Amino acid sequence: MFDTFILILDSTVRLSTPLLLACLAGLYSERSGVVDIGLEGKMLGAAFGAGAVAYLTGNAWVGLGAGIVVSIALALIHGFASITNRGNQIVSGVAINFLAAGLTALLGQAWFRQGGRTPPLPKDGRFQNIELPFAAELADVPVIGPIYSELLSGHNIIVYLAFLAVPLTWWILFRTRFGLRLRAVGENPAAVDTAGISVTWLRYRAVIACGILCGIAGSYLSIAQSSGFIKDMTAGRGFIALAALIFAKWKPVNAMMACLLFGFLDAVAIRLQGQEIPGVGAVPVQFFQALPYILTVILLAGFIGKAIPPKASGIPYLKERT
Repeated sequence: MFDTFILILDSTVRLSTPLLLACLAGLYSERSGVVDIGLEGKMLGAAFGAGAVAYLTGNAWVGLGAGIVVSIALALIHGFASITNRGNQIVSGVAINFLAAGLTALLGQAWFRQGGRTPPLPKDGRFQNIELPFAAELADVPVIGPIYSELLSGHNIIVYLAFLAVPLTWWILFRTRFGLRLRAVGENPAAVDTAGISVTWLRYRAVIACGILCGIAGSYLSIAQSSGFIKDMTAGRGFIALAALIFAKWKPVNAMMACLLFGFLDAVAIRLQGQEIPGVGAVPVQFFQALPYILTVILLAGFIGKAIPPKASGIPYLKERT
């Protein structure tokens, strides 16, 4: 029973990684006052870019770089529409999602002729799991062994980077001058502008940070968790990350806990597929697949208390100092 629980937690860590990265990405953007519905689109674009370039070059790091570049490009489109031109941020984000969904399928079919997917990646084209020191030696030690060798060891580098990004994001937001200004521009951009700080440049930097993290999240799906890009492989993870961000009330540590909760549900759903539940019988696979989305609706219906976004969130700043 304990070993099964460890395996579920191991899957939880892997499945929550892209959610966590996307959630932190949205945190930077929304803390600056820019609502980003386009997390899904940036992740999808990055997954395709990373998968395609990793296949062509046979190098996972080059693929990761390509995924980040694609995501930043989509983030800058969103920034240009919503910051420079003061357009509707929700419409811009939805447009990014449609753009990414259409272009990835079109280019995938045009370039590889495999129904919108990329060919399987070579070994060096994807990130391999890292075994921590003494993981094999400690594997048979009761309790500590499985926790260290199964739960903590055996993940790829992006998983470790994702969880390290949580304290780093906390430090940036609450202990640096940039973080102070970022939070201020999300609450009262006029005051920031009066202090002689460019609201536009601050928000663009937040949007670029969002693009970087979404790029890593999308790349993880195609060149770390999987071995290539599959059409629509993000499967709504960007929207779940956005829900986790609201659930976490725009705080980094809370965001990690929320993403782990969603990842745990996903892991349990995979584990219980085809299993007989006492008193219930065999539950349809579709029910378990829908569990994360059902939880999203329940939590956002008011069970998390009042989630108050930054005051300037979604509101274009109309009076830039010259």
